[in-house]
Amino acid sequence: MVCERRQRVGFALAVIGFLGAITVCALPMWKFKVFFGKTVTEPLIWEGLWMYCVVKSTGEMQCKRYGFNYVLPPDLQVARALMVIAIIAAVVGIILGISAGKCTNFVKDPRAKVRVAIAAGIVFICAGILILITVSWSAYTISTGRNYLQTMNAATDLGIALLFGWGTTVLLILGGALLCSSCSSKGLSSSTKKE
Repeated sequence: MVCERRQRVGFALAVIGFLGAITVCALPMWKFKVFFGKTVTEPLIWEGLWMYCVVKSTGEMQCKRYGFNYVLPPDLQVARALMVIAIIAAVVGIILGISAGKCTNFVKDPRAKVRVAIAAGIVFICAGILILITVSWSAYTISTGRNYLQTMNAATDLGIALLFGWGTTVLLILGGALLCSSCSSKGLSSSTKKE
């Protein structure tokens, strides 16, 4: 009973983390640049993985996807690839987690269900670690690039998406850890005795 509850909570946290990962990947707010000087026409630019948004001094925001001729900075190129890999890994984790559920018949052997649940937990933890690496590396790149931009009358800072990314990491790793710990050897022996 406790094993089943812990498995449900872990799976729910991991699914919320998966949805958060999609949100983080789609948000155009990974970093922002503020330009200052006398001839400011575009005071704020948000940069994301797939698009950028320009906020004019009037408060109007216009978002555009990156064109084929736009060269994305290396940190955002790597972040884009790692986020896509993390989302695919989380999808695999969801499929494994559903297969390991007590109410499903995809896997009939109780011991195999435990192994599948542990595999789902490991995949969720790997997805969380990928997002952690991505977000932390982007934050490091942004924080080390500040001095260069200040000499060009511009300032850059961390975006909201990075904060969501760290939260998503916590959810995925915690959900994966709960899935792994919910089906320890004690849980396995008790589930086989009941059935």
